[in-house]
Amino acid sequence: MATSIAARISRKAAASAFSAHRHVISSRCFATESAKTISPSSDRVKWDYRGQRKIIPLGQWVPKVSVDAYVAPNVVLAGQVTVYDGASVWNGCVLRGDLNKITVGFCSNVQERCVIHAAWSSPTGLPAETSIERFVTIGAYSLLRSCTIEPECIIGQHSILMEGSLVETHSILEAGSVVPPGRRIPTGELWAGNPARFVRALTHEETLEIPKLAVAINDLSKEHFSEFLPYSTVYLEVEKLKKSLGINI
Repeated sequence: MATSIAARISRKAAASAFSAHRHVISSRCFATESAKTISPSSDRVKWDYRGQRKIIPLGQWVPKVSVDAYVAPNVVLAGQVTVYDGASVWNGCVLRGDLNKITVGFCSNVQERCVIHAAWSSPTGLPAETSIERFVTIGAYSLLRSCTIEPECIIGQHSILMEGSLVETHSILEAGSVVPPGRRIPTGELWAGNPARFVRALTHEETLEIPKLAVAINDLSKEHFSEFLPYSTVYLEVEKLKKSLGINI
């Protein structure tokens, strides 16, 4: 009796072990077949969809970028944004025109990590759109919201310009300045501080250097612009691909 029971248990154990082994083998075969079926071919183009979108339309508003303007690959332009001829928007900037218009004028530059926004309306009654006119330099890490910057101005790094503020032509804001809502920076003056206060009047030579700085940054942006299509070095990758495929054209 004991011998028959032991024989039955051993047969059941052997059957279960065989079934488990067969399941492992079948799963391995299925994994091998599935890996063979989904493995891409060697000449298949590998697209990378992880990059962020540079141009973001919002409703009827689509950002407009001039042909010869430079906008870095990781910049975000959303809504009512216009970047004019010769202007440059550098790495990491966010221009969010979801509520009102944002314009970057001719040969102006918005440097790294700047944030530009525009409100629905200004509490001061002044225009709520953000307007950066020609030959303006916006220093890195600056924040602009519903302000107006007239031609040939320099805004220092880490500056903040609040709603309704106005920077008149041939003016300079020192780095780290904070311009309160509705404050006006008169023409030909240097302001600094938090809140921004008058420091001194600019000399004639200093005002002449303002557009020269904007032109120099514009020349530098052309070197970065040449790294992208249609004037990039991508033809080298095409030549390499043709050689690997044995194509002679």
